Amino acid sequence: MKFVEEVVVEEFLPTVRSMLATDLRERGFTQSEVAEALGISQSAVSKYAHGEVTTSDRIGADDRVRDLVERVGSGLATGDMSRVQALVEIEVLIRQLEDGDLLAERHREVMPELREHGGDFDVHDPESTVRTTEEVRSSVRRGLRILRNTSAFASLVPNVGSNLVECLPDAADVEDVAAVPGRIFDVRGTATVPSDPEFGVSEHVASVLLSARAAGAPVRGAVNLRYSPDLVAALRAAGYPTVEFDVERESDDGSEATRSGVVDAVREAAPGSPFVLYQTGGFGIEPITYVLGDDAPTVARIVRDHCRG
Repeated sequence: MKFVEEVVVEEFLPTVRSMLATDLRERGFTQSEVAEALGISQSAVSKYAHGEVTTSDRIGADDRVRDLVERVGSGLATGDMSRVQALVEIEVLIRQLEDGDLLAERHREVMPELREHGGDFDVHDPESTVRTTEEVRSSVRRGLRILRNTSAFASLVPNVGSNLVECLPDAADVEDVAAVPGRIFDVRGTATVPSDPEFGVSEHVASVLLSARAAGAPVRGAVNLRYSPDLVAALRAAGYPTVEFDVERESDDGSEATRSGVVDAVREAAPGSPFVLYQTGGFGIEPITYVLGDDAPTVARIVRDHCRG
């Protein structure tokens, strides 16, 4: 794990300080005056002068960095710019370059995992898409840990496989829903999770979740389980509203982002959160139970506490 601040400290600041030291020396500053102006030791100035500090050609060649060095060097030399103002000018450029720009790109090079989020984000923004999507993925992981530690869960996995999903707050389609790629299967009595949660990898459970939300249900998490009357009855007895929908109105592959049967049933029942949704099957369609709630860990805990194989 590498923070963008480390890129600033290890690459940007040595480059800018080296360039400023050279600029000020060329303006007639002594080594001690350069050290005082930049707030560094004379030995550090000497290292910059002799090329003993690693710098970045890429940063040094950027026109904005070169312009900054020229302005700050000139301002410090004439006395028109204080050290505080110089600091502010440098900080402003750092923030600009961290926001989807030069330093952000360098950060993605040393942290390739950031590339999947694209370049249009600010890593410092608490409301950034990156933070929100990673929080959702983390939430799904927590839910999966609960399910893995639930001994009865493997026996509740339907023939088509199970999945645990959670969507972004303003989810519009399956690309906004995090789930397990390839689904969860019962392998010799053990629930097997093939890989880490990703967005856009679930159509079936994601479409059910999105349809429930389209009907007004305040839910963001869902899991599908095998259907049995006893399972639905147990969940109903535990206090969760149960809603049946007409599977014959659904597409064969469940690929529609919004499914009319689910929307109609949930809208009519207005169950709130959490609740249980189920269908009893049809021609060539396996009956399935869905538990929906505020998030992935919530529905996983319901399975743990109230479902038996």
